[in-house]
Amino acid sequence: MTETGNAPRIRYDEGCLASHALNLIGDRWALLVVRELMFGPKRFQMIRAGLPGITASVLTGRLNQLQMAGVVDHDDKLGVYELTDAGRGLLPVLDALCRWALTVPGHDPTKFISPSALMISMGANLMHDRAAGQRIRAGFDFGREAFEMHLKEGRLHTVAVAKPEAAFVLSGNGNALAMAVYGPEPLSQLLDKRIIGMDGDIAVAQQFADLFSLAPTS
Repeated sequence: MTETGNAPRIRYDEGCLASHALNLIGDRWALLVVRELMFGPKRFQMIRAGLPGITASVLTGRLNQLQMAGVVDHDDKLGVYELTDAGRGLLPVLDALCRWALTVPGHDPTKFISPSALMISMGANLMHDRAAGQRIRAGFDFGREAFEMHLKEGRLHTVAVAKPEAAFVLSGNGNALAMAVYGPEPLSQLLDKRIIGMDGDIAVAQQFADLFSLAPTS
C-alpha cells in the first residue's frame, strides 16, 4: 500500500484476495516491520535496530501505513508500536516464506540476522518428528532483547521477556545464535571459541539445538 498524503493508494485494482493482502502489507519493508514486532511491542529505534538499511523516514512511513491497514497500533503515552490481532495473524505467512526460501538458491546466512528473524526462522524450521514428546524451555539473550521458547507437544511458543528463565540461556547476536542452532559445530566448540555464551544445562541446550534444520522439507 503506497501512501499519498493521508490516503492510501491502491496498487492492485483486482478482486483477488492476494492482491488485497499485498495492497495492505506488500510494500518494501512492511512485512519485515511486522517481523520485528511479532513477539511484543517496541519503540521506534528498537524496530529500526532490527532493520539495517531502513531510513527513519521510510520506517515512519511504513508504520503509518501499517496503522492505517489495521496491522499495527501505536501507544502515544508509552511511545511503543505493537501488532494488532490482524498483525499477529501474519506469523504463518512469515513461517511459510521462511520455508519457501529454503527451496530457492541465494540465501546468505552470513548477512545480518535480527533476533526476531531468528526466532521466527526457528519456529518455521523445527523438525516436528524429532520434537514430538519433548518438553523444553529455552532462553535466548541478545543483549537488548531476550526471548523464551517453550517446546511442548511438538510445538513452539515464543515470547519476549526481560530475563529468560529456562533450562539454559544462549547469549550472543543473531548471527552467532543462528550458528548455534543451525551450524555444524557443537555448542561446546562455539563456547570454547567464545562465539556464544551460555548459562545452564549444555546437554539440554544441545538436545534443543538438534531439533532445527535448514534442510527443505518435502
